[in-house]
Amino acid sequence: MVALKEGYDLIEEIHGLKRQRNAVILAHNYQVPEIQDVADYVGDSLGLSYRAKEADADVIAFCGVHFMAETAKIVNPAKTVILPDLDAGCSLSESCPAPALGAFLQERADRNYYVIAYINCSAGVKALADVICTSGNAVKIVESAPKDRNLLFVPDQNLGAWVMQQTGRKMDLWKGTCYVHVEFTSNSVNRIRAQYPDAPVVAHPECTAAVRMLADEVCSTEKMVNYCRTTPADTFIIVTESGMLHRLQKEVPGKRFIAGPTDRCSCADCRFMKTNTLEKLRNALQRLQPEIILDEEVRRRAERPILRMLEVSR
Repeated sequence: MVALKEGYDLIEEIHGLKRQRNAVILAHNYQVPEIQDVADYVGDSLGLSYRAKEADADVIAFCGVHFMAETAKIVNPAKTVILPDLDAGCSLSESCPAPALGAFLQERADRNYYVIAYINCSAGVKALADVICTSGNAVKIVESAPKDRNLLFVPDQNLGAWVMQQTGRKMDLWKGTCYVHVEFTSNSVNRIRAQYPDAPVVAHPECTAAVRMLADEVCSTEKMVNYCRTTPADTFIIVTESGMLHRLQKEVPGKRFIAGPTDRCSCADCRFMKTNTLEKLRNALQRLQPEIILDEEVRRRAERPILRMLEVSR
């Protein structure tokens, strides 16, 4: 009972600070349930990109990982953007450092690359890109890319390979991956499917080709919600980070969602996403720290491909 009261008091404190700071709380689908429940908006990278751009607030509290908060700052330079835990990084983003990409492009200037950067990358990488995409709009973005340019897709090679299959466009792929999604294997998916043979398998395109081939549907987290809502099945196997199940259970009541297991555990948790807590969110709203600060030249260059994405994907 004491723990419940303390949790309630903390939530009330967050709501009070949000009003005091004129803040909006954005939470990614992979955040812990209690953060999703206190947020104003929960969604995937594309949805939260729109929310960050349209936010009528002085402060954006972004409960996600570092590159997501950077994206919010890129499109809201006059707003204060805070991240509850500054150590909430991303293995995929870190697989493509901006200096390495810059050197790669310089060494291959003769390729005249049109760079399509998955939003899971740093502000520095965005500043080197021609256009940004998310898992939800990557097919549309690639289809709209110039036909007379060589395409380079960074940083996720699995998403890039899936998009090539969907569009027929040839691209060179940066060799990056999300450590969570590559933990799913064909063996782990086959084992859970044997337990629930009538349950559709819904997988994120950051998974490997072997896993995607076994899935009934491959889509972004946002599209997972609609797929599960409209598909006439009562049980689904969800092959993405485990935080997605909380949102599905809230928005698609009456259906059952099974976490896709890996070979090592019964579900896949992102250690970076899970570093954010209610206590850290409260502290960030109190102190307006940690704050996301970007070099203005980098911010301006990074904003152009994001705005191009938003224009194409509307």
